[in-house]
Amino acid sequence: MDFLVHYGHNEVFMNVSQEEALYDFLENVSESFKLDEILSYIRVIDSRRINWLAGEVESFINYRNLAFPVGNKRWVSRRAFFGQLPFVISPTRLELVNGILIPGHRCVPFANSNLLPQKYSFSWQGQSIGFTTTEGNPNEFYPYYSIFGEEYAPQYVARDNEENEEAFNNDPYDDPAEVSIRSLDMRNIYREISFVPGDRFLVHTVDWKEGKFKLEKIGADEWAKADLDAWALAAENGFTASFTKLGPGSCTEEQIAYAYWYGDARMRSVPAYALEAFLYEKTDRIDIGSYGIETRFWYAGREIPDHKGLDTGNIRPDKTPIEEIFYRWKLPISEYVIQSYIRDFLYRGEKDVKQILERLVPVSVELDKQDHEFLLDYINSVLEEYREFYSPFADETIGSIRLRAAEIHTAVIDLAMQLQKGEIDISWLPRHTFIILSQILYHTAGVMEDLDSDEAPQEAEIAVIDGSLDSMIETYEDIKELIDEALGSFRRNKLAIVHGGKKSGNVTEQLLQLSIGGLDVWRRVIADEDCTLKILHHIIQTVFGWRNTMDFIFITDRSFQKKEESGSSRHPAVLEWSKENILDVHTSIKELHSRNITELLYEYGTKWTVRIMFLSRNETPSFRPIRCVAGAGAAPPEFINGPVKFKKILQTLENGKEVEQLSAREELGIEFIPGEFDVDICNRNLNANLLIRERS
Repeated sequence: MDFLVHYGHNEVFMNVSQEEALYDFLENVSESFKLDEILSYIRVIDSRRINWLAGEVESFINYRNLAFPVGNKRWVSRRAFFGQLPFVISPTRLELVNGILIPGHRCVPFANSNLLPQKYSFSWQGQSIGFTTTEGNPNEFYPYYSIFGEEYAPQYVARDNEENEEAFNNDPYDDPAEVSIRSLDMRNIYREISFVPGDRFLVHTVDWKEGKFKLEKIGADEWAKADLDAWALAAENGFTASFTKLGPGSCTEEQIAYAYWYGDARMRSVPAYALEAFLYEKTDRIDIGSYGIETRFWYAGREIPDHKGLDTGNIRPDKTPIEEIFYRWKLPISEYVIQSYIRDFLYRGEKDVKQILERLVPVSVELDKQDHEFLLDYINSVLEEYREFYSPFADETIGSIRLRAAEIHTAVIDLAMQLQKGEIDISWLPRHTFIILSQILYHTAGVMEDLDSDEAPQEAEIAVIDGSLDSMIETYEDIKELIDEALGSFRRNKLAIVHGGKKSGNVTEQLLQLSIGGLDVWRRVIADEDCTLKILHHIIQTVFGWRNTMDFIFITDRSFQKKEESGSSRHPAVLEWSKENILDVHTSIKELHSRNITELLYEYGTKWTVRIMFLSRNETPSFRPIRCVAGAGAAPPEFINGPVKFKKILQTLENGKEVEQLSAREELGIEFIPGEFDVDICNRNLNANLLIRERS
């Protein structure tokens, strides 16, 4: 296409063949490399635009975190870094009883991320280990894939074999009753070496690219606990360093890879814990947290911050001139997506090309004349090229799916831009509103890019895409409903402020977000600034249905990493805060503002923490009762032994055997309803209990 030249722009971005050559180079290089080495490799494949290539390749690697930077335009590839490192697998009792080993997420990030786990191969004492098939309910297998992200575990199980994929596609809303998993046949090995619970496998990477490994037994008592604890501390430091430098990252695999990179030499050696044992059992600093509709590892007890608009992190660093225009208007839209919209225009049989631009650019965004004309000229140019070869008959299979994708893509952009431009204080919006919208947009854009083609995907792939769109539409409708409720609450609040009395500015109200650490359970509460921490303690107890049976303290955000350890082990029996880090319960919200404190941690007993975030402030002419305006999730009973235990009980309640479910139900109490939160009931409880002000 010569359009960019016609309109005075240089085509200064990598094309598809050059990108593929870059990824091929990174997959094969087994030692550190310089920029010149990549360029030489790419030029052999495709030598076009070599004057621009160096800058584009460098920005692409760094922006996408494709390799570890060591300075001076030199990097270390994942293959070079992880190809020589040992790691640990600890078989579960389920695996030992059944004589199997499920690779699952155990080899992350020590194997090529492009490989599915069922493609890995293992050897024992020089002999290849055979495979067997293990049947069961999908929920039994999900924990073996959760490090990829709990939301992706069903996809990994589905993609293990064609029968699973078909079973999942039959009903996109319910899991099949039974699936099968390709697992290692370990019966003879477990028997010959008398493998018992607590024993481990030390795993050596033979071939990172091909996912080949060899196993070696390590007895339960072979490694000293002090050495294992030293590894766990290095791992915690590695993860927290990756959070600081990269934020939540693009996926859990990236988080883990960079944790090893930042975790110093101790994390990259043995003795070591199995990664899953460390993450789910051995650390109290790292936890799984909600990140929109996905999950990430994050600081325990802390919420991943929201965006203030649509995420542009997925836009290519080497943006085309067309993409640059959309980027300037805060619209993360790729050129491939635009071309898919043009195919959709042809499928609809429409005549006016302005309809394409109206779908791409919301009414709330007013393009200037130059950008508007440039985009229309580009659309006309591509449309002219596509029309020559377009066949409605050939496009019938995927045209309807592309149309649905375009509609949800347009709806998300329109909603996001309205929220950014509208009157609402975004702190009133549901948690992670823009993260969720960005994730829906990213996944929908991926569908549209896949469908920017004259060739229809295979039938099985179409079914997967169709089911994925159903899920995205459902998620969009859910978040839209929550946003509408938040808008209603915000407007009612503003109206009450305007009509509440003759004078203004008498009372300043604070919107607070209260989130239970390690769980997706939160409440938003409005209280006046004279509210003390002692009153806030009673508010927390009330909105989470707790009974004030344990000790509590409030700690400032800036002191979260300043705990003093007592005892000799890495996880001492007592973790204490120095006195200057603990806030006096008579401190008011107003005083906290004067000290520029925007977040607090509330510790209740030894197992529960609540993150308190101060959101927006509003003036009201008169005092109004403390009230809850939004929330999600059923709060755990306070006597449950922490968030990990609570999540395990919920999982048992949903997927356990009948006897196990009865036990879980007894543990939670007859009044507990999983996932339920009713803001009206919450406010009735607040009204009944807040008499708090007089009591305090």
